[in-house]
Amino acid sequence: MNFIRSRLATGRLMGQWRRQVMETGSVRRMCDKPQEAKAESQPAVPPRADHLGFKIPGYKPSEFDKKMLLWSGRFKTADQIPELVSFETIDAARNNVRVKVCYGMMVATIMACLMMVISGKRAAARHESLTKQNMEKKARWREELQREREAAAAMSEKAQ
Repeated sequence: MNFIRSRLATGRLMGQWRRQVMETGSVRRMCDKPQEAKAESQPAVPPRADHLGFKIPGYKPSEFDKKMLLWSGRFKTADQIPELVSFETIDAARNNVRVKVCYGMMVATIMACLMMVISGKRAAARHESLTKQNMEKKARWREELQREREAAAAMSEKAQ
């Protein structure tokens, strides 16, 4: 069965290669040099302008979009922002703000880590540890439980 599968895969690969040769007219696959025969046979094609048809001609920015355009530095004041802005401009502004927020989060994380290190060293200088704190807390709980048991025993003695 595996033999048949490998033969089918090889046949598909050869078919794809054959289609490539028929479409491009070239067997050379990995060459970047233009071929003279190919350049002569095809007329010069003007650059396509239909990619402009995919752009949205105008997008009315929301208040948040306007803030992002200001934060990203695209415009200096809110009055300079036009009524309609291309989606690419807003998308670039969002990406710019996203990067700035990520940098801010990185700085905040590093600052928080440094604060925790300093706090831990101060606690170690005071001879405080999590183990010691947990032991003290459990001792308090045991004392409270013991008091509750004694109070319950005293109440039951009074009731009898």
